[in-house]
Amino acid sequence: MSLDGATHGRAGERAYATLLHEIQTGDLAPGTVLGEVEQAARLGVSRTPLREALGRLAADGLVTQVSPRVTVVADLHAAGIRELFEVRRALEETAARLAAQRGDRAVFADLVQEFAEVRPDRDADAYYALIGRFDRELDTAVGNDYLTAALRTVRTHLVRVRRLARDNPERLSASAAEHRQIAAAIAAGDGELAAHATHVHLHNALISILASLADADTPHRGAA
Repeated sequence: MSLDGATHGRAGERAYATLLHEIQTGDLAPGTVLGEVEQAARLGVSRTPLREALGRLAADGLVTQVSPRVTVVADLHAAGIRELFEVRRALEETAARLAAQRGDRAVFADLVQEFAEVRPDRDADAYYALIGRFDRELDTAVGNDYLTAALRTVRTHLVRVRRLARDNPERLSASAAEHRQIAAAIAAGDGELAAHATHVHLHNALISILASLADADTPHRGAA
């Protein structure tokens, strides 16, 4: 690769990482217009690496191109979230079942204790960091590159969706208890129980997220 090519590659990777973070955290809200000229200037890159970054985000399903030079952040809507959870359910239930068969039980026994001690109502960031560790251990236990690659794609979207639950301490505490049950089933080597506990968790998570989305879309009483 030429020096110019390497430079463009690094710039494109930096632009992608920045935009991905901003989309996932909500700094770039659904429907935000990502004009090519404006974003290249803001991110301090030329148009070529910016286009590469936007192309990757489009492939991820996080942005939509509405014209040759204008892209918008993809919307979060109930139908899309349901579709995401259909895929998530198939993948995560399978992963939990396989992890119970193949995983290091001591690792998941430790996670059981950590989920019992975490206080997501006090520190949501620490809770999501623990979720990240659980996901990594699950991937390691499964030992299937195709399955874990598919899960990574789903998790890219889940970061956006999970923000809808951050302001619901009751749901976060329930989610911690549900993850504890999944980890306990895996630690016990019970694949069917692990898959069932995952199914229950995902059902509850979807119901909560759709309710949060509906609340966000409902105009405040008295508003114009």
